[in-house]
Amino acid sequence: MANVRMLNTGERGLVVEFGSVIDAAVNAHVHRLAKILIEEMKESILEVVPTYRSLFVYFNPLTTERQLLIERITDRLSTMETDSLTERPSRVVTIPVSYGGEFGPDIEFVAHHNKISVHEVIEIHTSTPYLVYMLGFTPGFPYLGGMSERIATPRLDKPRVRIPAGSVGIGGKQTGIYPIDSPGGWQLIGRTPLKAFNPSAANPFLFAAGDYLLFRSIDGAEYGETAKRVEAGRYSPVINNYAQGSS
Repeated sequence: MANVRMLNTGERGLVVEFGSVIDAAVNAHVHRLAKILIEEMKESILEVVPTYRSLFVYFNPLTTERQLLIERITDRLSTMETDSLTERPSRVVTIPVSYGGEFGPDIEFVAHHNKISVHEVIEIHTSTPYLVYMLGFTPGFPYLGGMSERIATPRLDKPRVRIPAGSVGIGGKQTGIYPIDSPGGWQLIGRTPLKAFNPSAANPFLFAAGDYLLFRSIDGAEYGETAKRVEAGRYSPVINNYAQGSS
């Protein structure tokens, strides 16, 4: 596989870098290698951390040597694209969002900046699934790809000190969800009653890298009812398989 570099990071770290562009196919290679290493070298791999285009591998030097790890990775890279391994279908997690109003105080600015209506902003934002390239910044914060440039909007000149958990925003050419209360500079267009990060749950994260998110517009009444069900532990998110070729 071309354009792959391996970089040493400390005594226990190795970074496998897949080129220099942010691309869904590149990101798929990152996650496939992560899965292979976890399955085939679980006695030596302590942790893998996928990013847009690279994989950080944290290994145990007592059970494997760095050179042996590099050789194993090189061997797997040479066969990865032709492997007949059955991959888990990508999931599409539906995220209900109440747009505008107190939940989305910046949606009018997003519309004005792009010379479209608020209705069109919502229509565009909910029109396609977004690939979760990775999680970071705060626990469960998704770095999403695939947002239309028709609603791209610069970040705030002065970031907010506190953005409520569940807020959905746009920052430049990206969109995402704030999983916890935190500072931030994105334009807020709505809020979801779902918890992207719930530390008390068996699985704290609602979605993972490699999943897709599909935003769905809801009204205030549905937001309130869904929020109650989430708090009571009676809400199950809508999750489907990603249809290849979907836009």
